[in-house]
Amino acid sequence: MKKLFDRVFDGADEMFALAQKALDETIAELGENAPVSMPNTAYHLANHLTYFKRQIMSLKDLRAAFEEDKTWNIHEPDLGSVFKTGYATFAAAEVIEACKYAKSDDPYNGEYHGHLSDAEVRELGVPLVTNDIPGFVVIHGKAPTDEEALELIKGYQARGIFVFLLGEVIAQARRLNMNMGFPVRVVAVGPDVWQVAHIISFVNRAAMIFGAVQPGERWDFDDYTFWRIHAFVNAFDPVSDLVVSCGAGAIAMGFPVITDDPKDMWPVPKSIIIQPDTKDFIETSLEARDIKLKITKVDIPVSYSSAFEGEIVRRDATRIDFDGSRFDSLEWVRMREIHEIEDHAIEIIGPDVEDFEEGERVGLGIVAEVAGKNMLTDFEPVIERNFHNFINCAEGIMHTGQRDLIRIRISKDAFNAGFRLRHIGEIVYAKIKSEYEALIDKCQVKIYTKSEDLKELRTEINKVFDTRDARLASMTDETVDVFYNCILCQSFSPAHVCIVTPERLGLCGAVSWLDAKAMNQLDPNGACQVVTKERVVDEHVGIWEDVNENVAAQSHGNLQQVTLYSIMVDPMTSCGCFECICGIETYSNGVVIVNREHTGITPLGMSFSEMASMTGGGVQTPGFMGHGKHFIASKKFMRAEGGPARIVWMPKALKELVAPKLNATAKELYGIDNYVDMIGDETITDDPEVLMNHLSEKGHPVLSMEPLF
Repeated sequence: MKKLFDRVFDGADEMFALAQKALDETIAELGENAPVSMPNTAYHLANHLTYFKRQIMSLKDLRAAFEEDKTWNIHEPDLGSVFKTGYATFAAAEVIEACKYAKSDDPYNGEYHGHLSDAEVRELGVPLVTNDIPGFVVIHGKAPTDEEALELIKGYQARGIFVFLLGEVIAQARRLNMNMGFPVRVVAVGPDVWQVAHIISFVNRAAMIFGAVQPGERWDFDDYTFWRIHAFVNAFDPVSDLVVSCGAGAIAMGFPVITDDPKDMWPVPKSIIIQPDTKDFIETSLEARDIKLKITKVDIPVSYSSAFEGEIVRRDATRIDFDGSRFDSLEWVRMREIHEIEDHAIEIIGPDVEDFEEGERVGLGIVAEVAGKNMLTDFEPVIERNFHNFINCAEGIMHTGQRDLIRIRISKDAFNAGFRLRHIGEIVYAKIKSEYEALIDKCQVKIYTKSEDLKELRTEINKVFDTRDARLASMTDETVDVFYNCILCQSFSPAHVCIVTPERLGLCGAVSWLDAKAMNQLDPNGACQVVTKERVVDEHVGIWEDVNENVAAQSHGNLQQVTLYSIMVDPMTSCGCFECICGIETYSNGVVIVNREHTGITPLGMSFSEMASMTGGGVQTPGFMGHGKHFIASKKFMRAEGGPARIVWMPKALKELVAPKLNATAKELYGIDNYVDMIGDETITDDPEVLMNHLSEKGHPVLSMEPLF
């Protein structure tokens, strides 16, 4: 019988031999000065940065780093050495993968995911803190049958667990046509165990991005991953020495390993768990990581999970397309008196899905009528906006838009499984009642498909929307008595606090002032609490004594002051999941804004990831600020420095998104028409000197503003 420690050491030696071979061959092919990088990250080779504080830029750097990696491959029979050897195995695995990326930005040609970008790490910030993603599982090896592999993956997916796949289980899932990809939270990372380097890189970057953990602080990383990254491993029999060595590193990070392989394996409580029945892997794993799930029962014939929020239903897979761009369509939450509602009544007014031709495009109206003693009309749009998330969680159903410009596609697979319009009503009812139980006592849902009804209904609700918009437009930071804080992200970024105002939503883009008000009403001691604004210091730049006191208390003393309308003086902190980041562009005396989806270079010479690496984790970085997309058009955006007139460059897609409101703001503040046309984008240039020429030609107002420094 082979000892477990010896299996770790033998596996590490095997990984190091593979890494040495890959490194030697790659240097021989490309030369030692060839550049090395992972795409779309500001953290270089993140595992080497984490463990050794090394920023690797070339194969020469990688060779020097690999020599240091070897010093961690310690064959001493004590737990500390075993864990260090596990980390060394991850580093050696990263060397193998780095050699592939030195040869190609896409070494897997789309067949496997490989490296995960910084943007993908940040994209998971909100669902992690809201518990839509309660944890991560790494599944390695080959399940007893293809059907069992699929059942395991979909079982985790249905529970919201993010799934990483390594090895033969990928082929098993593909044989049964499993829908995989980052948007549906099932990622086929790679065919070999050393692709685990990408998963560990993902986790280590999360610690740096959200937790502001500093490179080289190994114990801080261990603490962060144990308490804040709820991950675990499922390893199918047979478990090789290579996998055992990687498992040692996983366990050191706080990630238990659950396996059905008893050979040369010793159970360790909460660390190594031998579960002979692979059909019990899910419950065993969740218990081992102490993951508690709150699952809302939704009575529909397809799977329901937050994992399906990013699913796309293509045209050729569509049974029916409710297309609000061509036909009257709408969503409306309407407050009624309690006696006017029959709880859980779902009424279909018009033809159902089967009554239309396959692929037909028609209109659709969803009206949820709600009542409750704590319900307010202000909360109608808050609930309405969540229809997008509610409906998208159904497998095979795609929802986009809101209000009277919605689109819902029902796939052929969902239709064949029995999904009908009544099930949209079931989703809306179940989620409203569970998510807003403190506000709503009764809910009924009406679904309309007759064109004449939809035309009449749309005319009626547009009057309601106009009234709402007028109220919201008049709601400014000055006209409300209180702000709210939001500390949802403290589960990952302990020092970060958002101050949410009517004119400045949360930097994630998901929490408006009305959202925060509703959340506070639901739970006064929860993530959003009242922040008074009675003792003003400087209202123009956004400083209040009582706001600062709240920030100091909620950040556990890490922050003493925030300035709500400045990027230069005590700017509000960021957690890491911001939609956009703003940074000073010194040539023009303005600022560049880039959104998370943009992968190119900005005039600062940095990508989104590189700019974002300079902030986040709850620290204040004067000159850089994370924020939501809709804050860009706010009259409070950078008011201390002159406002939106400082914006000199944005990606074209972001410009088009914010153009209507930003143009209106610029017209009101500066008397400028079509201001967005003055702003540069990647189709014009990403060079700061060429950008200056563009700004001069357009007469951009930034050129006559006071210097920022």
